[in-house]
Amino acid sequence: MSEKPNFENLLLDVKDGIATISFNRPKALNALNEATLRELRNALFYIEHHAAGREGEEIIHAVILTGSGEKAFVAGADIIEMKDKSTSDGEEFARFGQSITRALELLPQPVIAAVNGFALGGGCEFAMACDFIIASENAVFGQPEVALGIIPGFGGCVRLARYVGLPMAKELIYSGRKIKADEAKRIGLVNEIVPLTELLPRAKAIAEEMKKNSPLAVSRVKKLMNQVQVSTMDSALREEALLFASLFGSYDQKEGMSAFAEKRKANFRGE
Repeated sequence: MSEKPNFENLLLDVKDGIATISFNRPKALNALNEATLRELRNALFYIEHHAAGREGEEIIHAVILTGSGEKAFVAGADIIEMKDKSTSDGEEFARFGQSITRALELLPQPVIAAVNGFALGGGCEFAMACDFIIASENAVFGQPEVALGIIPGFGGCVRLARYVGLPMAKELIYSGRKIKADEAKRIGLVNEIVPLTELLPRAKAIAEEMKKNSPLAVSRVKKLMNQVQVSTMDSALREEALLFASLFGSYDQKEGMSAFAEKRKANFRGE
């Protein structure tokens, strides 16, 4: 795939060796539906193909992942699309989402998450699959899936603990608590906070610094550092997908997602 693809739910801009991918469903707060996930998979395939400038094409040295608009990076998965899934559907959806967060994580280029608002559920999981996160002052992070009767399913159970430590990750996931940018930086989830208007310029400035270096050296050191950190990642993700799937069809999952859709408080029964 050498020709840049066109998308409905993403924007892909490649300029001066830097690729910027923007989730582009601002009316839905950039919520992740299956169509958006498929488009992101194709965008990552295109970017990986250009890591070494094959076929005489421009090398893509670095990637920025962000959201369109001023409110959301990604506010979560599309609950309306997800709420009626069966257990087997749930497992398939988790494995599909995990395959894309893993593809993002394994890109040869460094990837910067530029979080410009809500990064909840799948949004937080995609941000954590990047190499590091910079955030605007209005950014909000969280894994609130337990309020819907499910658990994080795109790698959140695994990656959050690697960012902030196991006890803090447990607190955030068990409670579903949302945290603002300053707390996210304090606990180690975010590298840097900047005003919203400076977010993309700052991400691009960091990418420009990386671009000065050997693409081969950067890709090799990224691969090494990921291997050291995630030697058990694939097995952990398999277990997460199975547990995520097991909750679909439960009373609590149906009640949690119905309550979300109906804008009311959920009445969970633990079954």
